[in-house]
Amino acid sequence: MKNFENNSQSIVPQKIIFIISFFLIIFISITPKQVFALSPEWVGVPKSIYGEQVWDKKSLQRNRDGSVRVISKFIPKNKSEITQDIIYTMDINCFEKSFRDVAVGTDQLNNSLNNNSDWQDPNGDQLIIGVIGQVCNYKNWLESHIGF
Repeated sequence: MKNFENNSQSIVPQKIIFIISFFLIIFISITPKQVFALSPEWVGVPKSIYGEQVWDKKSLQRNRDGSVRVISKFIPKNKSEITQDIIYTMDINCFEKSFRDVAVGTDQLNNSLNNNSDWQDPNGDQLIIGVIGQVCNYKNWLESHIGF
């Protein structure tokens, strides 16, 4: 009987450690993904009379078709309830200097997807031309330095 009591007493602390470890693993695995998201590194292009455009250096991704995807933000010169910052997820074709808006919204969580967007010419829009130029230059730098 004495042997049984010693075994049951040594099992109790092991069970407690197991239970605590189990809940710790569960807690760590269900933390929100945004906690681990990188904060943006906005880069501005020359301003226009309408406002300014910035793009996030850390959001740059290569697409399968060779284009690049980046998050950019238009900040209007005059803000109101109607005119707010607009966040774009855009694909850029550096070879043709064209773009397409993949998603558009007032923040990154409330974007409207635009799955059927066609490639567009910037049509003289200096803000878009600036984003395309800077993103493509940065992409080329990444390719030559780290094999992006």
